[in-house]
Amino acid sequence: MDSASTSFVLGYHGCDRDIAERILSGKQYLGQSHNDYDWLGDGIYFWEHNARRAFEFALELRDRKTRSRNIKRPAVVGAIVDLGVCLNLLDSRFIEMVRNAHRNLEKLAIASGAEMPQNTKGDDLLLRPLDCAVIRHLHNTREDEEEEPFDTVRAAFVEGERLYPNAGFAAKNHIQICVRNHASIKGYFRPLGEDGRPMKFQ
Repeated sequence: MDSASTSFVLGYHGCDRDIAERILSGKQYLGQSHNDYDWLGDGIYFWEHNARRAFEFALELRDRKTRSRNIKRPAVVGAIVDLGVCLNLLDSRFIEMVRNAHRNLEKLAIASGAEMPQNTKGDDLLLRPLDCAVIRHLHNTREDEEEEPFDTVRAAFVEGERLYPNAGFAAKNHIQICVRNHASIKGYFRPLGEDGRPMKFQ
């Protein structure tokens, strides 16, 4: 199967400053997320070409009463990501692939008497067990059939309040990348501002 994209993209990951410095110094690397509610399944998550949104997300994690990550001082790590063999949900070929994975998962659930997971938490569906299960099922099916695994998953999301009444644009629109293959990350970097100095987030 041909790759959905052969280009390199810049991704940004929000985390604690101590972790960011350890990653940039080569003492640590980003680990995969394996939450059942992750939007794009298991992997390392990046905001594509959006350092500021990565910082805002780190702020959100810091301020949540119940949080899975211990973020005291929000920071951002940039990464050069080779999309490689990409499950690109901006491409109709792969959108149909995910639709079929849902149909197959639903048939299995009916046959076994199990309930399908549901996406929840507001209009933006911030917790996505259904989407996560569908994408995991797609990956598992490809592995069972000995097909080439996807290195990355990429999708666009409409999120947040509308910019104005009846707008199609929302305040937190973004493209997210989920890296499944560590080799897809070609390097980490410190984001710089237009003045060439380390970016300062407000």
